[in-house]
Amino acid sequence: MTNAHVHRSHRFDRLAIGLSGLCLVHCLGTAVLLATLSSFGGMLGAPWIHEVGLSCAMVLGAIALLRGIEEHGFMMPSAVGGLGLGVMAGALTLPHDGGEALYTMVGVAILALGHDLNRRGTVHPF
Repeated sequence: MTNAHVHRSHRFDRLAIGLSGLCLVHCLGTAVLLATLSSFGGMLGAPWIHEVGLSCAMVLGAIALLRGIEEHGFMMPSAVGGLGLGVMAGALTLPHDGGEALYTMVGVAILALGHDLNRRGTVHPF
């Protein structure tokens, strides 16, 4: 076997060892992640988590969107973001097993659109 063949063979061995290592990390990581999520699952589903999250989103959203109005003078990003926050707040009134998750995701998407419009307004106006 020539030196080039040996070198190529060692490269495949190193790749295979690396792939095996990634597989091990993936398997262990998945097991730890699933165990952790199942442990915190009850806590993450608690209503107060949603209320605290919405409160944080409202405060941060208001600060970012109002600063955008001051910087670029466009009201539409704030209006779109406010609509998203309103949809998110409305979702908290729905039953937990109802459409709460769907309406929350829609509200988050609308809010993200408002923030994206706000960010774009500071770079180059429409």
